[in-house]
Amino acid sequence: MPKVLISDKMDDLARATFEKRGIEVDVITGLSPEELKEKIADYDGLAVRSSTKVTPEILTAAKNLKVIGRAGIGVDNIDVPSATARGVIVMNTPFGNSITTAEHAISLMFSLARHIPQANASTQAGKWEKSKFMGVELYGKTLGLIGCGNIGAIVANRAVGLQMRVCAFDPFLTEERAKELGVESVTLDELYAQADFITIHVPKNEKTLGMINVQAFSKMKDGVRIINCARGGLIVEADLKQALNSGKVAGAALDVFEVEPATENVLFGHESLICTPHLGASTQEAQVNVALQVAEQLSDYLLSGAITNALNTASISAEEAPKLKPYLKLCEQLGSFSGQITGSGISKIEIAYAGKAAKLNTRPLTATILAKLLGVMSESVNMVNAFEMAKLKGITISETKTEEAHDNLATAICVTVTSENRARTITGTLYGAQQPRIIEIEGVPVEAALSGHMLFIRNKDRPGMIGGVGTLLAEDKINISDFRLGRTPKGDAAIALVSIDSDVPAALFEKLTALPQIDDLVKLYF
Repeated sequence: MPKVLISDKMDDLARATFEKRGIEVDVITGLSPEELKEKIADYDGLAVRSSTKVTPEILTAAKNLKVIGRAGIGVDNIDVPSATARGVIVMNTPFGNSITTAEHAISLMFSLARHIPQANASTQAGKWEKSKFMGVELYGKTLGLIGCGNIGAIVANRAVGLQMRVCAFDPFLTEERAKELGVESVTLDELYAQADFITIHVPKNEKTLGMINVQAFSKMKDGVRIINCARGGLIVEADLKQALNSGKVAGAALDVFEVEPATENVLFGHESLICTPHLGASTQEAQVNVALQVAEQLSDYLLSGAITNALNTASISAEEAPKLKPYLKLCEQLGSFSGQITGSGISKIEIAYAGKAAKLNTRPLTATILAKLLGVMSESVNMVNAFEMAKLKGITISETKTEEAHDNLATAICVTVTSENRARTITGTLYGAQQPRIIEIEGVPVEAALSGHMLFIRNKDRPGMIGGVGTLLAEDKINISDFRLGRTPKGDAAIALVSIDSDVPAALFEKLTALPQIDDLVKLYF
C-alpha cells in the first residue's frame, strides 16, 4: 500500500481523500529539517504547502519518494531540479487558489486607491481626518499586469469590469489570448511608462528575482501604485522604500516579503504601505480546493501512474503510463542532445515517430522533447508551456507518424532541428523495449547510450583523432568510460561520442578544440 506524508497544515479533506482511495497517510506538521530527513524515507508521496522546504538533502534521504504535491501554485520551497534528478515528480495545484489570490490583489488595489487601512485606523483612534485620505478612482486608470497566467487573467477580467485599461507583459501571452481577455500586450518598459497601478503575478526564479528595483522604478510613472501578491523577493524592498520616500511610488500593497514570516521589515511603518501576512490563498474555498486537488493528484499517480499538473514531466493517463515510461526517457535524451548541439536561432523542429512509437499517445513525448530542447536556452520552459514557448519563439513544430519500421527497428523517434539554414537530425530507439539508445546523428550511424558528462565531436576522418583526445584527457586525469565512433560511407566525415567521468575544464577544452582533426567540439550533460 502506498504511503503519503502530509507535512504542512491543510484541510482535513486531504487526509480523508487519501484514506478513501486506499492510501496510508500520516499527518505530521511542524517537522524540523532534521526530523523530516529521518522520516521521509518511509513515504512514497509528500504533500506540502509552503512551510516545508524540500531541499536536496531531504530528497537524498527520500529513498522511496516518488511524487511531491504542492497544495498551491508556487514551488519555490521545492528543489525541482534535484527532484527531477532523483526521478521524483513534482506537481502543483495551479487552479485551486487562483480566484482567491486574484481577489486579494483587487482588494489591495482598492485599498491603495482609497487609503482604506489607514483611514480605518485613524477613525477608530477617534480622529476625523477626512481631508488627509484623499483617494483616486480606478475608473479610467491603466492597470499593468506583470504576468498574465491563471491569476493575472482573473485580475484582468475583474479590472476590465471596473472599466480600467489593462496592459500586460507576459512572454507567453499570445495576441489571440490578449484579445480574448480585453488587454493590450506590451513590453515591460512600455508597461512601466503607462501604468497607474502595477500588480505582479510571476513565479520567483533567477530571471524574476529582484526585477522591481531602482532601475525599474526610474522607468515608471510618477505616483504609480504597486501590488504584489505573488512571491517575496520580486521587489527589492530597500529600493521600494526609497521610491516611497521620494514619492515616485505613491503607495504599495504587499502580501509577500523577502523573508517570511515577516516580523521585521525595512518597509514596516511607512505611511504609504499596506501589508497583509501572505493571505493570498487564505479563504475557506481555496483551502478546500487545493487540499482536495493535491490528494487526488497524488493518489492517481501512486495508484495508476497518471500524472496531472506536473512541473517536471508530461501529463499521462493511467492507461498510458507503463507504455510511455521508457519512451519518455528516450525523448528527454533526444531533446536535450538536440538542444545542446544546436543553440539558438531555431526555426523548425520536426519529430517523426516510426513503428511502435507511432501507435502511442505522442503528445507527452513531443512535449518532453520540446521542453528538454528549448530548456537548454530557457529555464522557464517546462512540459506545461513547451508548445506555447515554441510558438512564441516563432518555431514551427511538425509531427509525423508511420507504423512502418525504421531501418528494421521495431520503434524509432527522429528529431530534426533547423536553425540558421542548417538541419541537424538525431534518431533514437529502445533496446529490449526499455533502454534508450542513440542510433544516428546528422546522417552518421552511431550507437550510444547517453549519461553523465560527454563530448560530442565532429571530425575529419583522419588518423590521430582518437589518440589525441585520449592523450589530452589522460593528462588531465579524466577517465573515458565509453568511446563511440561513426562515419559516412565515403569516410570524409566522422563523429564521436565520448563518455567521461567528470567535466572538462575550460583550459582542457581549448586544447581539445585545437586538435587539427577536430572540426567541432561540444560538451554534453545528461
